[in-house]
Amino acid sequence: MSTPPASQRRKGGYGGKPSGFPLFRRAARPEPEASAVPTVAQRFPAPAKLNLMLRVIGRRPDGYHLLQTVFRFVDYGDEIAIAVRDDGVVSRERDLPGIPAASDLTLRAARLLKDRAGTAAGAHLDLCKRLPLGGGVGGGSSDAATVLLALNHLWGTGLTRAELQALALELGADVPVFIFGRSAFGEGIGERLSPIDLPPAWYLVLTPPVQVATTRIFSDPELKRDSKPINIQGFSVASATNDLEALVCRLYPAVARNLEWLKAHGPAMMTGSGACVFAWFETEAAARGVLSQLPPDMSGFVARGVDCHPLSGLAR
Repeated sequence: MSTPPASQRRKGGYGGKPSGFPLFRRAARPEPEASAVPTVAQRFPAPAKLNLMLRVIGRRPDGYHLLQTVFRFVDYGDEIAIAVRDDGVVSRERDLPGIPAASDLTLRAARLLKDRAGTAAGAHLDLCKRLPLGGGVGGGSSDAATVLLALNHLWGTGLTRAELQALALELGADVPVFIFGRSAFGEGIGERLSPIDLPPAWYLVLTPPVQVATTRIFSDPELKRDSKPINIQGFSVASATNDLEALVCRLYPAVARNLEWLKAHGPAMMTGSGACVFAWFETEAAARGVLSQLPPDMSGFVARGVDCHPLSGLAR
C-alpha cells in the first residue's frame, strides 16, 4: 500500500474527495457482473488515533501485555467508500500492496458482521489510504471499525455499540476504541475503556519511513513491563510517557531521529508502538509553523484533536 506524497499528508482534515481516489475504478482483473457491483457509494471517514500515554504494567499468562493508555482521535485519516451489494458478496475495489485479502481488516470486519448478523446483503469497499502502515496511529484498526459502524447502518443489522465493540475486539485490541467513539482511558489490553476529558490541542504528527513490527516490540526482552498503574485522575498530558518509545528508538533509528527533531520544537512523544511521533500545540498556527521547518527528508501532517469519532452517531 503506497503512502500519499508528503504534500498530501501535510494537510489536516477530510475536506472532500481525496486526490487519487477514483471511485470504483475499473481494474485489469476480471470483474463481477456489472449489476452486482453498484457504482453509487457512500464515503465514511476512518480517523487516526494518538496514544497520549502508554504504560505497560504487566503481562497476562497468555502472553498479552497489560496496558494503560489514553486514546485521542484527530481529524485526519483514511476514507472508505462503501456500496451495498445485493448478491451477498463482500469485495474490495483494489489489491493493496502488502495486505493480502485474507488479512485485510476491512474485508474481515465486513465478513464478521455479515456472519454474526446473519444478513444476506453484501458490500463493495474502496479504501483511500492516507495513514502509514506500522505507524501506531491505528490505520487498519480505524478502517475496520468504520466498516463495522457503516455496514451496521447500511445493512440495518441493528447491533448496539456494545455488541459492535465485542466484534471489534475479535479483530484487534485497538479496534474497540473507534467503536466506543470518544476520547478514552484504556486498560487491560486496551479494550476496557472509560471516557476522559482532554484539553483542546493541535498535533504535528511526523511519519518516519519505516514500519514498526508491533509483535517484535512486545516480544523484546528489553521492553519495560513494570510501570506502576495509575488511575484516570492521575493522568496528565504534560507528564505522560510511552514505555515502548525507548526500545523502538533503539531498534529504528529513523524514529529516534524524527523524535529528536520534534522534541527540539516542543513536548513530543511516540504514539502506540510507532513509528509515528507527535508534538502538541495550543494553536493550528503554531503547529503549522513547526511543520514549515521540516527537513526535506521528513514528512508529516497537522491535525486537530477531536473528542468524538465522526461516526459516533451511527451506534447506540
